[in-house]
Amino acid sequence: MSDISLQPLPDAADPTTSLVRSVRRIAQAIDVRSREIGRLTGLTLPQILVLQSIRALGEVSTSAISRDVSMSPPTVVAVLDKLEAKGMAVRYRSTIDRRVVHVRLTDAGRQALTTSPGLLGDGFIAGLARLSLEDQAAMAMAVDRLATMMQVRTSPASEKAGDGGSTPQSIQA
Repeated sequence: MSDISLQPLPDAADPTTSLVRSVRRIAQAIDVRSREIGRLTGLTLPQILVLQSIRALGEVSTSAISRDVSMSPPTVVAVLDKLEAKGMAVRYRSTIDRRVVHVRLTDAGRQALTTSPGLLGDGFIAGLARLSLEDQAAMAMAVDRLATMMQVRTSPASEKAGDGGSTPQSIQA
């Protein structure tokens, strides 16, 4: 009779399976946290990310926000539509180049950021704080590398057809 505790886990031989399961757990945790934040603030995670981007970058173009938060420009525009309707952001055309649209926070947008809870939650922040700075940096680097590898990329055949390069997937507004 063999001891079951000494047998390897089913996905130990296949790191891809383990990664997929871990990414799924992360996605589920983000979804749960996003719903919790929505109940508390009335804002979605993408809306908060866009507000944070505007706060960090100042009066900024929609394309700069798009790059900063890794959302497609049409998604950012949809998020901004909702933020404007809530009175949290204002868009205006550049006086130098009328094709460029800038965005700035309103007092309501700044207030929303001041009162909104942390996006990762207290449990995560506490767990991260218990790690050494080296482990925190290693984790940040590994997750960044994972995110980069998971970005949707076009195939070489579609690039030849003129479909463009790689673009991150859109996030629900």
